[in-house]
Amino acid sequence: MVGVFRRSLSFPNKNPNRPSQQKPHISHHIRSISLPCRSHPLISEIKDEINDLTSWASTSKSNPQTHTTISHGLTLLKDTHETLQHILQLPQTLETLRSHPLWVEKLLEDFLRFVDAFGMFQTSIMSLKEEHSSAQMAIRKRDESRVVAYVKAKKKISKEMEKLVSVLRCVHVTQHQQHSTLQVPSSVVDAQLRHVIADVMSVTVSVSVALFNGIGVSFASRRLSWTQMVRLSRNGGRENNNKEHEGIEELRNGVGMERLQNLKKKGDEEVRLVLKKMRDLEECVCGIETVTEKVFRALINSRVALLNILTLTQ
Repeated sequence: MVGVFRRSLSFPNKNPNRPSQQKPHISHHIRSISLPCRSHPLISEIKDEINDLTSWASTSKSNPQTHTTISHGLTLLKDTHETLQHILQLPQTLETLRSHPLWVEKLLEDFLRFVDAFGMFQTSIMSLKEEHSSAQMAIRKRDESRVVAYVKAKKKISKEMEKLVSVLRCVHVTQHQQHSTLQVPSSVVDAQLRHVIADVMSVTVSVSVALFNGIGVSFASRRLSWTQMVRLSRNGGRENNNKEHEGIEELRNGVGMERLQNLKKKGDEEVRLVLKKMRDLEECVCGIETVTEKVFRALINSRVALLNILTLTQ
């Protein structure tokens, strides 16, 4: 026969007058739970970069563009794509994009448009720089025939920029945004990634269009129609729809055709001023070319990272 033992519970009496003794440290084991809602720090970083680009785009629409502002926007775009490349190398990114191969193919097509557009831009700028150097030699020799070729080159690059803008209009930003909202995400990380990629596509189009439009408008012909001349006379010689602020300020205020005419009749001091304007314009163009080359390389690397993901899924 087994005896029954009663278990007694002893509660310590708390004496308020007794000095409190230091309680022994009791370690509690807490089981860690890995939740799918935790996003990678790179996601937060690229969101901040996208917000900076969105703010830049809204500000550039209401203020005149300068060489400094357009270069700043392009630098922000380069940094964003470099962050995107790191994100595309994460295992969770590979897992997400693996389940959407058709979307990855569309992304590759649009990234190819970006790469082609910036590649053609580099070629156009290189040709313009050659004509610009020849024009400076012609101004020193007061050879107006070469100056005419330079003016034609500026009009040509303006039309080429219009074509590049139309190419970027074909980028299906809306489709990428719809994909990020209509498709049911498997996790919060999945949803964040798809929204981030769609936003990167959107800001890439915005900054690129701002660049190409800025160059195109700056080098466009200044010849006014009769209607525009009448409107200018009524407004005291000023446009009322901010047309005067379109383009990139340093390029728009460069050497006009009126300064390149009748070179043989101009004095030495006037010719020196024209050459100084030409050198300033050359520095501005070279500065834009340098930063766009970095964006061009970043776009290529982003497309290569996507191409590697598509290759792994096959």
